[in-house]
Amino acid sequence: MAIDPSNAAAAYRNAAAGNPFGVKPGASPTDIGAAMGGEETTPGSRFVDLVRTAAQDTIDSNREAERLGMEGVAGQANLTEVVTAVADAEATLQTVVAVRDRIISAYQEILRMPI
Repeated sequence: MAIDPSNAAAAYRNAAAGNPFGVKPGASPTDIGAAMGGEETTPGSRFVDLVRTAAQDTIDSNREAERLGMEGVAGQANLTEVVTAVADAEATLQTVVAVRDRIISAYQEILRMPI
């Protein structure tokens, strides 16, 4: 996911001004919802799309490692390719588990917050 430097600068500027979503004073609820990501402005800009893409990449990586592993067992694949694919799948899986653990930790912190 590429980040446009001008968008990053605008986000920092809005956060520094105490307006992290860049909503203008007196904005309608529709404008506020759009600023907070309620309406998709560009493909892949929503968090759910980011998660969906990451999950699909993980699945694809694991399937490729499994396919190469089966070919390696059958003696039809290069050993270097098999090891590389398995290592990539392992790293991807460790990343997913780490992100999952952080999400669960954040959720538990939210539950402990006083109302």
